[in-house]
Amino acid sequence: MTEPLRTLVLPPLGSLPLARADADRDGEARTTEGLLDTLWNAAGTRVLTLVDGKAPVARSALRLVAPTAIPRPDLIVYLGRINEGATDAGQPVVLAVLEEQDTAIAPQEDWLGLRDIAASLDARDTGLFVEAAAIANWHATHTHCPRCGAMTKVRAAGWVRQCPKDDSEHYPRTDAAIIVSVIDDDDRLLLGSAVAWPEDRFSTLAGFVEPGESLEAAVIREVGEESGIEIESPQYLGSQPWPFPASLMLGFVARAVTTDAVPDREEMRSVRWFTRQQLFTEVRDGKIAVAGGVSIARALIERWYGGPLDEEPSEARP
Repeated sequence: MTEPLRTLVLPPLGSLPLARADADRDGEARTTEGLLDTLWNAAGTRVLTLVDGKAPVARSALRLVAPTAIPRPDLIVYLGRINEGATDAGQPVVLAVLEEQDTAIAPQEDWLGLRDIAASLDARDTGLFVEAAAIANWHATHTHCPRCGAMTKVRAAGWVRQCPKDDSEHYPRTDAAIIVSVIDDDDRLLLGSAVAWPEDRFSTLAGFVEPGESLEAAVIREVGEESGIEIESPQYLGSQPWPFPASLMLGFVARAVTTDAVPDREEMRSVRWFTRQQLFTEVRDGKIAVAGGVSIARALIERWYGGPLDEEPSEARP
């Protein structure tokens, strides 16, 4: 049995919204012969249904159903067992990926995406939804063997895909991405507006870690590429999964050595330094928008800001 996440020592950013969980993934059980058949026929099993990244929700909770409530789909995945102390403790949970929303489970308007509902879910449901979304995304994009192109078969209760021709095994992937709050000697925060976003949207700088690169090197490189700013001393603050489709966001803070911000114009439309008062005023007046509450970017911004962005800076937060 793995140790429940709630007992682990958390890094400086604390328990981020999408990093919460209250279930044991029970990895040792995945190779049990006939596990999915056994679980699907067990009265105590609960099923999380997913259609195009949306799950049924009722009263700010996932609507988990019994296997008898739906026909068994082609793809099911064992997600684990709910921890003691949580609702439905000890029960196994299986993901069922459906082709269309089943209104017998919930009306169409109650099928919601993770970004829509994550802030309202408890730790149990957040962890299950994040896990389900990530593994479903992997299955959707890794149906064939990358070596020979043959259609792969699902193994290990949904956690491995095996090629029937060359017998190679393929495992779910996670793409590491860094995200960083850059602060200068005047205690200003660097934010950027990406070319792909609306012009008024700003967030902390981020980017994927390249092969053979350390996290700290990726922080320095990405900030330099996107803003022209030289930084030093990246410090790790925390992480959370971002299954859109398969990222793990690793949060850092770093000190700026230079301050002449120049956007690269390929990924970043503009980059700006903000004081706390400037950020508060422009967000309040609707001049700019910043990252939403479930993102690690928002946690990084509010850590620098000293509290929620809807509260005006105090003397302690100039």
